[in-house]
Amino acid sequence: MKPVSLMVIVIMAAILVLSACGKKANNEGASSPSASASPSESAAPSEPASPSASEPASPSAGGTKKVGMVTDLGGVHDKSFNQQAWEALQKLEKDDGASVKYQESKKDSDYIPFLSNFVKDGYDLTWGIGFLFQEAATTVAKQNPNAKFALIDTSVDLPNVESVLFKENEGSFLVGVVAGLTTKSNKIGFVGGMKLPVIQKFEAGFKAGVAAVNPDAKVTVNYVGDFNKPDLGKLAAATMYDAGNDIIFIAAGGSGNGVFTEAKQRFKAGKKVWVIGVDKDQSLEFGNDVTLTSMMKKVDEAVYKVSKEVLNGQFQGGKTVELGLAEGGVGLPKDNPNVSAEILKKVDEYSQKIVSGDIKVPTAP
Repeated sequence: MKPVSLMVIVIMAAILVLSACGKKANNEGASSPSASASPSESAAPSEPASPSASEPASPSAGGTKKVGMVTDLGGVHDKSFNQQAWEALQKLEKDDGASVKYQESKKDSDYIPFLSNFVKDGYDLTWGIGFLFQEAATTVAKQNPNAKFALIDTSVDLPNVESVLFKENEGSFLVGVVAGLTTKSNKIGFVGGMKLPVIQKFEAGFKAGVAAVNPDAKVTVNYVGDFNKPDLGKLAAATMYDAGNDIIFIAAGGSGNGVFTEAKQRFKAGKKVWVIGVDKDQSLEFGNDVTLTSMMKKVDEAVYKVSKEVLNGQFQGGKTVELGLAEGGVGLPKDNPNVSAEILKKVDEYSQKIVSGDIKVPTAP
């Protein structure tokens, strides 16, 4: 063989070897398809899609559980049921190590985006606090069937929503008994927030309780139209006290704080007037000088119980529970230093009659 031909053969063989090595190196550097990917997915990969604005994150599996809460317009510091709900979640955080967060609504249009935010962030449970959440919760729960929601004071019949209602009329009847037996002027006031069915349950029960023990007493009603306007509550209270009402029962969220402010100012001026608080034992916040008693609505216990059940994998979606006197969901505080033993005995008698069914408390005025 001629030297030139031999050299050509050697060069061609070298090229073939180098080419084969290059192909092997390129295959080793490529990412292998996922073991769970289907043949079509690995054969023709598409560009990674960015999550859409409404795509929820997965709830925390095995990690720290997350519970979120959206307040109604009264805000988280309303000294009423929004604050109760948040305190329950703070207790849950302390007891179980859950991660908790709230978003505070300033207007009705905040409800849907705030609920949706918790879903997008992968929260295990999202609370809507208040009667006004019904429409927003229905919308967001339908859009996110795998997310879990819980509601206070309103009911949504969906499998991923648990609803908690209260028999406010029953507890309000009992503080009506207290007011009717305590008043000296036979003039009693009721200050509500917005004129909603849930607030009218307070009014109806209260008026029925007053009438049961003191048919001569007159109950004057004023709805201030807002749950977060203390100035309106203060003005309503001033008008009522000036007209001779010596006791006012409030069911007005943050607006009710203004009623306490007016009562405390009058007390300092030497005038004795009373306020009946709501949701919490409000004497702890406003003192016994002006707080006759309170109609406690145990939102905190309900929020804690349902949230803990979710942490333990026991969510009861599609269920609505209603808590009244028989269930321990409403009632007077344990301590009532401004209510006589005689009146408390009468309260207990009426409570037993309500629980037994002997008395049916109205739910509307």
